[in-house]
Amino acid sequence: MRTTWTLGLAAAVALALGAGGAALAQRDDDGLRAIATALFGAVGDAPSQIRGVAVSAERVELGRMLFFEPRLSRSHIISCNTCHNIGTGGADNVPVSIGHGWQRGPRNSPTVFNAVFNAAQFWDGRAADLAEQAKGPVQASVEMNSTPERVVETLLSLPRYVELFAAAFPGDTAPVSFDNMALALEAFETTLVTPHARFDRWLEGDDGALDATERRGLRLFVDSGCAACHNGANFGGQAYFPFGVIARPGSEILPEADKGRFAVTQTASDEYVFRAAPLRNVELTAPYFHSGQVWDLEQAVAIMGNSQLGRELDATEAAAIAAFLRTLTGRQPDVGYPLLPPSTATTPRPE
Repeated sequence: MRTTWTLGLAAAVALALGAGGAALAQRDDDGLRAIATALFGAVGDAPSQIRGVAVSAERVELGRMLFFEPRLSRSHIISCNTCHNIGTGGADNVPVSIGHGWQRGPRNSPTVFNAVFNAAQFWDGRAADLAEQAKGPVQASVEMNSTPERVVETLLSLPRYVELFAAAFPGDTAPVSFDNMALALEAFETTLVTPHARFDRWLEGDDGALDATERRGLRLFVDSGCAACHNGANFGGQAYFPFGVIARPGSEILPEADKGRFAVTQTASDEYVFRAAPLRNVELTAPYFHSGQVWDLEQAVAIMGNSQLGRELDATEAAAIAAFLRTLTGRQPDVGYPLLPPSTATTPRPE
């Protein structure tokens, strides 16, 4: 995937904007709704298939338990939910996550909500899908600090998990595996979608779902060029862009040592390139950016206007765009905390 937006996307945005972007504010609500539908669309139901394989209830239930299972970590303290908290917007609301041995992670934790709609996972897109992503934190020394062998040993030591894996992967001769752990987590995470945001209701014809300020914010979001990177149903997550197209932020926001996608591709043009952050539920996921150094949504909007668009948004414009972005908060997943099976004499001890 290229770091610049594709010709297809450019053509779509140009078509949506028409000949005169400055005239967008004069369009009626029906015209604005048509543009928003073309550029974004509403969040729908959770996918029923992943790569052509049905998402079974058995895999989802196993994945739910594993998502909250701290024994996937070497310390028996950290679970997926630690950094992607279901109760706080699918993220952990700190600048960078705290992992094994109180180590600080290198980047802000992205939300797991609606992540199934992203083209790739992680800020640098190094995981192609949620299953691949699930394997990373379990093995990362700064996060859960475990190994595939230790995970399998742990799961095999818990008879309830052996039963659940057999039900979730009935065709496998050895259903308890590290790969199947990741597939079960992926199945559960596909259910973490947030439909019925006020923006979605407005798209569907509820004129009262957005007020005048929020509609102005949507017009500014499109007319200013924000939609060039933050498009699709998840308002981002589909392509990669340099952070600082026009003006590079200071090192407190863009740390010099973190070169983003360059670490994945080793391509010079990918230095300081990151995946466009999805903006669904963004009001719940502060602090912002991969460095997690900006807590105020209006400030984040102003920084993006300056660094990415070369536009100094005034306070009322930034406030209007932020007001619109808050309409992207959808219905949050209602996930019950599972009862996990007790450890046995053969379960590896915490370290």
